[in-house]
Amino acid sequence: MKFIKSLIEDIDSILERDPAAKNRFEVLLCYSGLHAVILHRIAHYFYKKKWILLARVISQINRFLTGIEIHPGAKIGRRLLIDHGMGVVIGETAEIGDDVTIYQGVTLGGTGKETGKRHPTIGNNVVIASGAKVLGPFKVGDNSKIGAGSIVLKEVPPNCTVVGVPGRVVIKDNVRVIDDHKKKPSADLDQVKLPDPVAEELECLRKRIAKLEKILIEREERIK
Repeated sequence: MKFIKSLIEDIDSILERDPAAKNRFEVLLCYSGLHAVILHRIAHYFYKKKWILLARVISQINRFLTGIEIHPGAKIGRRLLIDHGMGVVIGETAEIGDDVTIYQGVTLGGTGKETGKRHPTIGNNVVIASGAKVLGPFKVGDNSKIGAGSIVLKEVPPNCTVVGVPGRVVIKDNVRVIDDHKKKPSADLDQVKLPDPVAEELECLRKRIAKLEKILIEREERIK
């Protein structure tokens, strides 16, 4: 009964968060992210019972069928949504809280051959956008967002938005974070248009070069 209740919760959460989902039957039959979670829960059950080989076989079948690789040792909370999940990788010691949303190409991985806890812990109500890599045994706080393509290598406090390579916090508690180098707020942020720290630095360099060129031209004119 617990499994069925969890399944219904998962289906209903997809209906709430994905506007493309029309009804429960469509979600149950057509959503590979849901299939991956179902198979993982089975694999994780056997993993806890120390049936390691069987658990790993089920996880490999899961990978073959869905394109989503979840180690059977990973701990997943309630109502996980893996949307367009091809290429998602979740490591053995990763822990995921409740109401988390993960998009395609996300990796929750380690940074080497350490033993023990080596994968991230994801808090509740976290969104991890397409292609993001969260690498290491740290925590991403509740209600945080990881921007597409970001590489996160250190802990993220709750209620933050992280973008860039390496990832850095640009929003904390709904307030734009002040950049110590520029002494002004970083670019504005919403769900659709994330600031690009690299582009911002390139724009600063472009303006500086233009200023230097203007100074050189003025000096050359004085010499003439």
